[in-house]
Amino acid sequence: MPHFDRRAFLGTLALAGAVPVAAHAAQSVELKDIAKEADTACLYHCDYGDHERFAQTLNNISNHYAAYGADPFAIQLALVAHAGGVKFFLDSLAGTMWEKETLDPILTEKIGALAKNGLKIYLCSFTFARNKIDKERARKAPYIAFVPSGVATVGALQNKGFAYLKVG
Repeated sequence: MPHFDRRAFLGTLALAGAVPVAAHAAQSVELKDIAKEADTACLYHCDYGDHERFAQTLNNISNHYAAYGADPFAIQLALVAHAGGVKFFLDSLAGTMWEKETLDPILTEKIGALAKNGLKIYLCSFTFARNKIDKERARKAPYIAFVPSGVATVGALQNKGFAYLKVG
């Protein structure tokens, strides 16, 4: 798979503007194809399903972008989700272990807003397979991609120079 070009992605996202992205299926990305493309890069690790903690993670990401003037070329942020963290990126919780819960639509809106600053989200393929969740259940957005393993992605990004943050 070709190298994921963050600048091209941001340009495409800017050109898309308000065009709905519902038809865009989540792609799969190999760890070797994820590169550090800004002097400051940070990964946020989300392996929890607690709504308040996830909301705080999104607030921290928002503050992180604000500290750099929301300049997507000055800072590169990624969120790696596995285990309970993947539920925030599903189209619905029906038929999952979380089906009795409800997702706050404001969190979904905030994720989309942060993606306009360049946030890239990596979902763990192992989590989907082990929990028998079809990957088609992931929200369709150009900023969401599947990686083979969430924990391997956390380690790989740290090796590539991404700082590590986890809320909680």
